[in-house]
Amino acid sequence: MPPQALPSNLSRRAPTTLGNALLGLTQIILWGGSFFLVAVIVGPVVATTGWPQGAVIGALSLAILISGLLSPWIGRRIRHLGGRPVLVTGTLVMAFGLVLMALAGSLPVFLLAWAVMGLGMAGALYDPLFAAIGQAYGASARTAMTQIAIASGFAITLCWPASTFLVAHVGWRGACLAYAALAVFIVAPIFAFALPNGRPVHDGRAALRPGTVATVLKAERLAGEGLLAITFATAAILMTAMSVEMLLLLEAQGITAASAVALSALIGPSQVGARILELSFGQRAHPIHLLLVSAGCVALGLLLLVAIPSLAWLAILLYGAGNGMRTVVRGTLPLALYGQGEYAAVIGRLARPPLLGQAATPIVCGYATEFLGIGVLSGILLAVAALNFGLSLLVAHRSRR
Repeated sequence: MPPQALPSNLSRRAPTTLGNALLGLTQIILWGGSFFLVAVIVGPVVATTGWPQGAVIGALSLAILISGLLSPWIGRRIRHLGGRPVLVTGTLVMAFGLVLMALAGSLPVFLLAWAVMGLGMAGALYDPLFAAIGQAYGASARTAMTQIAIASGFAITLCWPASTFLVAHVGWRGACLAYAALAVFIVAPIFAFALPNGRPVHDGRAALRPGTVATVLKAERLAGEGLLAITFATAAILMTAMSVEMLLLLEAQGITAASAVALSALIGPSQVGARILELSFGQRAHPIHLLLVSAGCVALGLLLLVAIPSLAWLAILLYGAGNGMRTVVRGTLPLALYGQGEYAAVIGRLARPPLLGQAATPIVCGYATEFLGIGVLSGILLAVAALNFGLSLLVAHRSRR
């Protein structure tokens, strides 16, 4: 089934570098007020409320779970309404969740706040943003996605110190209110300014009759989409696990705690460096090749970390580079395979398995470390990396067909 064309009013205005940089800023703020906020506030929240630490950390898993369940619906909304209204609404919902979190006087209200956050995250983070850009700009979207990824690449490097500063001076509740204000007064206006306006018009094709060649091709494409979703899911699980267990993995290899922190700091620059290289030299390469390079770098980095601890610095650089390319590939590869007209709906469906995997990963890693040990966990992660590379090879093989 060929991709449906979009009207000219959505694709005529090319994305600008300034607009892409501003969109990258939105992701720094929104990720800082959601994913990266938990690590900073968990201690103060537990200390001031007495709520169980596991429940406080698990609130993020609840938000990710809800976000994953909603992602296909969000993709359809973007396809029918355009990206601007969906992302502005998602941002305002996230802001409301942060305000509710700041006012939470009991654990159920705190969990409810994170559930609301999950609703907003489904409509405002990378996946819906890339869906909106890909649908609006088509072939021009690849450069835009890479520029956004570069601009937001230092999110964790910037947000952890900023959140720590806010918690120290205004408390964890004040930090939540600060991020809510940034979402309302900076992020929402940027989405309204930098995203194109307009509603897609679809051409209403007739339904396919069973037994036709088109039906067979559609079934083949859906099978390929499932394989791609599993590939993205294993990569997301691996990234989440490494975020949770990186310091423990390094220390298990005989690296001191201070050195482990210093080595982990290499991830941000290596991610951004890989994205800059892709923008400068990789624009002519098909995204499927970048998928293979990304998966290969991550797998090789983990292998070096486990087998040759003295090369931990190289292992971190390879892992960071592969992970940096992964963000861009998640946006550009579905666009190359499925086309502009189908893109928003496809990326919404593809977002669900990775998000569900991310929601479960911290809990699974915690229990695996406790009952099996960090050595066994490192072997499991290496196996997941090998599986991801193998799946990437399968995706490349199918894409040629």
